[in-house]
Amino acid sequence: MSNAVFRLTWMRRIDYRAAIHCGAAAACGPSGERAMAKPTEIVIPRENAVFRLDRRGRWCNVHGVFRNRKISDYFHSAIRRDAGGYFVCQERDHVTEKVYFPYEDTALFVFDVVLAEHASLVLNTKEAIALAPDDLFIANDCLYIRRGDERIKFSERALMKLADALEFVDDAYFLRLAADRFLIPEEPVGD
Repeated sequence: MSNAVFRLTWMRRIDYRAAIHCGAAAACGPSGERAMAKPTEIVIPRENAVFRLDRRGRWCNVHGVFRNRKISDYFHSAIRRDAGGYFVCQERDHVTEKVYFPYEDTALFVFDVVLAEHASLVLNTKEAIALAPDDLFIANDCLYIRRGDERIKFSERALMKLADALEFVDDAYFLRLAADRFLIPEEPVGD
């Protein structure tokens, strides 16, 4: 997807002439040389985003779920977080575009599980983290892992890869890794 199409997908009601005046584009000097542009940040608030992340970790817009997997993968890999929340970030030339986006449950998902000597999880952002059984919990019949103050939800595909290691005994969930068995606590909905 071209940068122009991608930018138009992200932004709505942006006056690009205003962006040029605030340094988003390089200006020409008197002899025609291009002057260095000041770094500029364009921020789109959550309420103006034209896309969202649904409860299953799928990118959607007014037309429904994104059909192009490469675009979805690009959006997932561009997720960042700051004090304002989760946003999708793109840097091009001297312009940083940040679009804060709405999400239904969480912005982070486990997309893959690697059960090896040291089990690990691959997030939608492509980041790999260790599977820490003590950080697992169940809420609203979904499996999550906690990382600091972040809740990371297991996608359906990740749950299928983990299915052989999960047990349900006497109304309790357990994770079995090698010879160890870990209780997965349930938390009330909304926590």
